Amino acid sequence: MEEERRNLEAQMMQAQKLESLGILAGGIAHDFNNLLMGVLGHADLALLELPPTAAVRSNISEIEKAARQAAELCKQMLAYSGKGRFVTELLDLKSVVEEISHLLKVSISRQAVLKFSFAPYLPAFQGDPSQIRQVVMNLIINASEALDGRSGVISIVTGAMTCDREYLTDVYLSSNLEEGVYIFLEVSDSGSGMDAETRARIFDPFFTTKFTGRGLGLAAVLGIIRGHKGAIKVYSEVGKGTTFKVLFPAADVIPKKDVIEDQEAEQWRGEGTILVIDDETSARTVTKLFLERAGFSVLMAQDGEDGLNLFRTHAADIVAVILDLTMPRMGGEETFRELKRIRPNIKVILSSGYNELDVTQRFVGKGLAGFIQKPYKFTTLVEKLREIF
Repeated sequence: MEEERRNLEAQMMQAQKLESLGILAGGIAHDFNNLLMGVLGHADLALLELPPTAAVRSNISEIEKAARQAAELCKQMLAYSGKGRFVTELLDLKSVVEEISHLLKVSISRQAVLKFSFAPYLPAFQGDPSQIRQVVMNLIINASEALDGRSGVISIVTGAMTCDREYLTDVYLSSNLEEGVYIFLEVSDSGSGMDAETRARIFDPFFTTKFTGRGLGLAAVLGIIRGHKGAIKVYSEVGKGTTFKVLFPAADVIPKKDVIEDQEAEQWRGEGTILVIDDETSARTVTKLFLERAGFSVLMAQDGEDGLNLFRTHAADIVAVILDLTMPRMGGEETFRELKRIRPNIKVILSSGYNELDVTQRFVGKGLAGFIQKPYKFTTLVEKLREIF
């Protein structure tokens, strides 16, 4: 009974620690999303204003890419905190690897040479881009460390193959995998390789061949691959290097290209006045610039009380409200109720750094016009406005 009591106390302490970490992670991610709204918004506006031949376009594009990766990291933190979920989309594996190729080059040993070989016209697969990038980064860094400071080559290959039952029985996480077409990522190094005993333990949590570190890298990779209904195969011999081959089930459709949609969004124009209620200055400013570019007049309020005062004064002119969820003095939910009480048919778009599913379920049946997650692009906001008008 004493041992059972101690075990119960240990479990409760662990649960409390995880809950505290979750609250901290969720709060940081939410506030950081608001800051990223300013970075991404102004970068987006700069790209819209610059001519296609401007020399600084590539620099601003890199800022935008880095900020988007930070936003996706926030989504991971929100998922950990219980305030969000991993979001999957149709991905092109070649594009995912190319997007972080510059980061890969600066993350590996200076003695290592990266070689890329991308198969053209790969089918899409369903995945969370930030998680897939984590897999790629982890495998590349492991390959670099396997060179142990010596000169060597790290090869990154993408392709597609048909996997039958016999092939799938010889991979990690082989249970319940369906036969069919799989997209693969192959990372090979010319390092020292592994013996059979090491190969058998590389995915164990906390196992590591390094002097320092927790050894959680490949265990995390395996978890991500399992979540994507994929598999991983390892080829390695002492003195002959190592190859990790990651498999993802191919989707039946081609990756969606949003260039045409972006062009249509840039040409669309609205009219009337939109009230923006948000306590974050950078978010208000960027949203105002977005809306003015789309043809709207804009009123801005820093919290719910100021927003309601403006709404009462200009109710006849306001065609929609973009409302932040988390604000001091009067939060988004209370403000929403008052807006609807004053004018039941007003279109309200809720904006938050939190995940849509977790937020909008609190507004089911209350006449919410839409939701947009921070940080967002100009075209994303315009598409949402086109939906409600």
